[in-house]
Amino acid sequence: MRSLLSAAIALALVLGIGVGTANAATVEVKLGTDSGMLAFEPSTLNIKAGDTVKFVNNKLAPHNAVFDGHDELSHSDLAFAPGESWEETFTEAGTFDFYCEPHRGAGMVGKVIVE
Repeated sequence: MRSLLSAAIALALVLGIGVGTANAATVEVKLGTDSGMLAFEPSTLNIKAGDTVKFVNNKLAPHNAVFDGHDELSHSDLAFAPGESWEETFTEAGTFDFYCEPHRGAGMVGKVIVE
């Protein structure tokens, strides 16, 4: 009886974890717009805690994404190849400003707002 109860609890935990993971979203951000502008597309994201942002090199390389005050989220390596990508998962609420190091002066900046 005890092992049956343990198995039922374990199953409930596994299903609960699976449901939480299934609700998390992945949102794509292009590094360089389709029209060739030095900008993130979109430049502002509204996501929920647990969601992932996938950064994809699009146009006019090289690009990266550096988050002010958040080295753990920053990707300082430059992406040169079209389609090169990386992902960052945001686990806490807040506003996270980021920029492309080579193109910050050209206004290539963005913001992730996590609810």
